[in-house]
Amino acid sequence: MAATSNPQTRDDERRRDEKQGSLGRELIVIVVVALALSVLVRTFVAQAFYVPSSSMEDTLQIQDRILVSKLSTQLGGVNRGEVVVFTDPGGWLPPAEKPTGVSGMLRDALMWIGLLPSDTGEDLVKRVIGVGGDHVVCCNVKGQIVLNDVPLVEPYVKPGSRTDQVKFDIVVPEGRVFVMGDNRADSSDSRFHLDVDKGTIPVANVVGRVVAVIWPIANWSGEPIPATFENPAISAPPTTAPSTEPSASGSTGG
Repeated sequence: MAATSNPQTRDDERRRDEKQGSLGRELIVIVVVALALSVLVRTFVAQAFYVPSSSMEDTLQIQDRILVSKLSTQLGGVNRGEVVVFTDPGGWLPPAEKPTGVSGMLRDALMWIGLLPSDTGEDLVKRVIGVGGDHVVCCNVKGQIVLNDVPLVEPYVKPGSRTDQVKFDIVVPEGRVFVMGDNRADSSDSRFHLDVDKGTIPVANVVGRVVAVIWPIANWSGEPIPATFENPAISAPPTTAPSTEPSASGSTGG
């Protein structure tokens, strides 16, 4: 005699299958929404980056993970004293060697989603010294940068690192910024690209402002604008004009 299944059992199995199917669909929706939000945050709000070199020591260390606010830059512009990440305007970095194959594709996908800090080899991190219209000079008799006739006291510069490797006297063009690394002895920054747009980079190339070191835990810190840039005299119209054309003589930084 053939066995027959209990109608109640069949109903229980059907409900269980429907419940499992519903749970699976909900998980897929949650994952898709989470990934979409991650992409939106990365694109418009904030993005994590690796620090690729020693040019910002001791403020930032090699391989620090930093959080870059895009929103603050979009709303408030680029300001003096900010540490910013920007895309190479051309000729500042050697060609990047990107991983290939499946591992390279997976890495790129995770960076695009925002699950990995960006490490494309096409971005730099420096401190903004001058913005459009600023008169920037290196250096006075004490070896200080002079910004709009105001000598800068720069406690963020790496101890023992001189600033006057390259002498210059420029006015920053509108829509551009002049940037320098805090480790002046090992930073191939605006000073070493004076032959192109006076060493400045377009504001449009600025990805965003560094607001914090988020990893490793031992290096956790915020990155406020140093007090030296709060001097109201810096925002006053400069009283002197550039005395010479910018030159690029001196040793190079990294």
